[in-house]
Amino acid sequence: MKSPYITAAGGMYLNFFILGMVNIIFASNMSSLTEQLNTTTSGISLLLSAFGIGKLLTYALNGYLSDKLGRKPLVAFSSILMAIFLIGFPMAPNYQIAFVLAVLMGIANSAMDSGTYPALTESFPKSAGTANVLAKASNSVGAILLPILITFLATNNISYKFSFYIPAIVTVIALVLILIARFPNHKNAESDNGSTKQPEENVFLSQPKFWVEGLALIVIGFTSLGLIMIAPLWLPTLGQEVLGMTDTESVTMLSYYSTGAFVSVILLAVALKKIRPVTIMIVYPIITVISLIVLLSVNSLSVAIISAFFVGLSISGVLQLAITVITQLFWQKKGTMTGIISTSGSIAVISLPALTGVMADTTSITAIIWLEVAIAVVEILAALVVMYRFNLLTRKG
Repeated sequence: MKSPYITAAGGMYLNFFILGMVNIIFASNMSSLTEQLNTTTSGISLLLSAFGIGKLLTYALNGYLSDKLGRKPLVAFSSILMAIFLIGFPMAPNYQIAFVLAVLMGIANSAMDSGTYPALTESFPKSAGTANVLAKASNSVGAILLPILITFLATNNISYKFSFYIPAIVTVIALVLILIARFPNHKNAESDNGSTKQPEENVFLSQPKFWVEGLALIVIGFTSLGLIMIAPLWLPTLGQEVLGMTDTESVTMLSYYSTGAFVSVILLAVALKKIRPVTIMIVYPIITVISLIVLLSVNSLSVAIISAFFVGLSISGVLQLAITVITQLFWQKKGTMTGIISTSGSIAVISLPALTGVMADTTSITAIIWLEVAIAVVEILAALVVMYRFNLLTRKG
C-alpha cells in the first residue's frame, strides 16, 4: 500500500482510532455519566440516538460537499467537531447541553465517513477494500484501549473525564496531520503511485440498478451499524444482569468484543485478496446469529466471553465492505453513495438505542439480544441479493 498519501491516511486512521473510543465511551462510563447528567441508563442510551440525529441531518449534505469540495475539508472538519465533543462533554452542566454535543459528534462522524472512505478508495485504488477495512482496524484498536484506559483511571482514582480529554489530545494531532497532508484530487482519481487512473467503466456487463443492489446495500448500511450500536451498548448490562458480573468486570466484555473486532480486520486484510467483499457480507452475519444464540442459550461466563469475541469479529467491517461495494458499483458519485448508505446507518443509530433503551425498562436484556439476532437475519437476506446481482453484473459472475 505504498502511496504519496500516507500522511493523509495516517491522520484519517487516527481519527477512526478515536471514533472507536467514542463509540463505547458512554457505555464504558455509564455510572459516572448518569450521575454527572442526573439521568438514567435509558437517558444515556438516548444520547447515542443524538449521534444518529447529527449523522442523519448531514450525511446527504456532507456526501455532496465531499464530491464538490474534496475530501480534505470534510475530514479536517470532522476532527475539529470531534475535539469539541471530547473537550466539552465531560464539562456539560446538564443533559440538554450534553445532547447538543452528542449531535455535534454525529455530524463529525458523518463528515468523517463522507470524506474518509472516498479518500482512501482514491488513495489506494488497487487495495480499496483493504484500505477501508483498515479504518475499522483503527476503530477497533481504540475500542480495545478505552476500557483499559478507564480501568487505569479508576484504579488510580483519576477522574473519568480524562477518558475524554486524552482522546481529545490525539484528535488534535490527527487534525495537524490532515491539515499538512496531501490528498488525491477527487475529480481526477489517482492510482497508488500518483499516476492518473481512469475508472473501469466496462467492468460490469450491464448498468448496476440502484433500486435493487443499491437498495440492498442501503439495508446493509442500516443493519450493520445497528448491530454495532446495540452490541457494545448492552453487553456490559448483560454481564451484570445475567452473569452477575461487577461493573468493572462487565466492562471487560467490551474488551473481548473489541478484540474480536480487531482480529476481524486482520482476517479481512488477508481474505479480501482472495475472497470478494460480497461473500464476506453473507458469512459474517451468519456468524453473528450463531454467536448471539449461543450467548443467549448458555449461561456461562467463559461462553459469554467467547461469544462476545465472535460477535465483535463478525459485525466489524461489514459497513466498510458495503461502502466499498456501493462505491465500486456507482463509482461516478463515491461521496454521494457513501453519504446515502451511511444515512441509512444513521437511522439505525437514532432508532435502535432509543428502542433498546425502552426495551431495557419494559422487557429484559435478553429481548434486546434477540432483536439483534433478527437484525442480523435481515442483513443476511440483503447480502444474498447483493451477491446475486453482483454475480450477474461482473465478468467473473
